[in-house]
Amino acid sequence: MKLLVTGGAGFIGSNFIHYILEKYPQDKVINLDALTYAGNLENLKDVEENPNYQFVHGDIMDSLLLDELMGDIDVVVHFAAESHVDRSILDSGSFVRTNVNGTLNLLEIAKNSGKKRFHHISTDEVFGSLGKNDSAFNEKTPYDPRSPYSASKASSDHLVRSYYHTHQLPITISNCSNNYGPYQFPEKLIPFFITSLMEGKKLPIYGTGENIRDWLHVKDHCDAIDRIIRHGKIGETYCIGGGAEKTNLEITHKILELMGFDEDNIEYVPDRKGHDKRYAVDFTKMTRELGWKPAISFEDGIKDTVEWYKQNAQWLDTIKSGKYIEYGRDYRNDKHRRIA
Repeated sequence: MKLLVTGGAGFIGSNFIHYILEKYPQDKVINLDALTYAGNLENLKDVEENPNYQFVHGDIMDSLLLDELMGDIDVVVHFAAESHVDRSILDSGSFVRTNVNGTLNLLEIAKNSGKKRFHHISTDEVFGSLGKNDSAFNEKTPYDPRSPYSASKASSDHLVRSYYHTHQLPITISNCSNNYGPYQFPEKLIPFFITSLMEGKKLPIYGTGENIRDWLHVKDHCDAIDRIIRHGKIGETYCIGGGAEKTNLEITHKILELMGFDEDNIEYVPDRKGHDKRYAVDFTKMTRELGWKPAISFEDGIKDTVEWYKQNAQWLDTIKSGKYIEYGRDYRNDKHRRIA
C-alpha cells in the first residue's frame, strides 16, 4: 500500500508513520507537511533514511503539488489541521483556511485523481459538551461545536461526507478523544505540565480543574486508524475513545505524583472562554465491526509518557529553542530526500 499522509510531521501523524513503517515494512509513505509551528521533522529523524519514506514540504492548498503526489497513491490519511483551541480563539481565520479550505482542496484533488480512498481524522469536540451524567458521544451524536477549532473540524467532516454522497469518493471518518504520548507539542495539557515541572514552573489549571476529558494513547489511536483504512466500511464514521475519563485536576495530580511534586506546584487561572465541560467517547462500533479496543491503560500510558519526556530532553530543547524549525529547513532543502 502507498499512503499519502498529510500533516505527518505533527504529533499523531508522526506516530502513525512510525506505526505503519514498523508494522508494514513493504508499505510506502509520503509525508506532506507545511511545517507550521507544530510540524517537527525531529519526530521522524529515525526514519529519514528508510527507502519507503519520503518527505514533501508543501501545503494542502497547493493544487498543483497535490495533483503530482496523488497519482499512484492508494489511500490519503488526512491529519493536517490546526488543532489548538486557545489559538483558534485568538486567530480563527487560519483554522478555517487549513481545516476547511485545505480539506476541501484535498478532497477535490482526490476526486479528480481517480477517486482515491480517503480517511479523515477528526475530533470528538465536534459533538460539543456533555453533562456529568450524559451518555458518551457516538457516531449518531448531533454536531454541536463550541469553539472556532471544533467548528472548523465539524465543517471539514461535513465536506468529507458530502464528497461521498455527491461524488462517491470512498471516504471514512474517525472522531477521536484527547490523545497523549510521545512527540506531542508541549502546548497541550499533558506535555505542557510535564515540561513545566521539568523547568521548575507551576501548573496553571483553568477554573476549578473539573473539566473532564477521555484520554487515548496515540499508539492505540494509530492501531484504530490502521484498521479503519484497511477494513472499515466506506462512507462510515468511527468513534475512537480511550475509555479513560479524567478531570484536569486528576491528570494534574497524577503527573505531580509521577514526577515527585506536590500540590504547592498548582496555580488556578481564569477559565478558558467557552470551555467544554466533558467529553466521553463510546467506541462500541469500533469493537463490534473492527475488533478494536484500547490496549494501553491510562496508568501505564501516562507513566510511559512522563518517562519519554524526561528521557528526551534534547528533543524538548529543539522545540523550546526553535532549533527544530532550522532542522526542518535544512532537511527539506536536501532534494535527495524529497520528491521534486
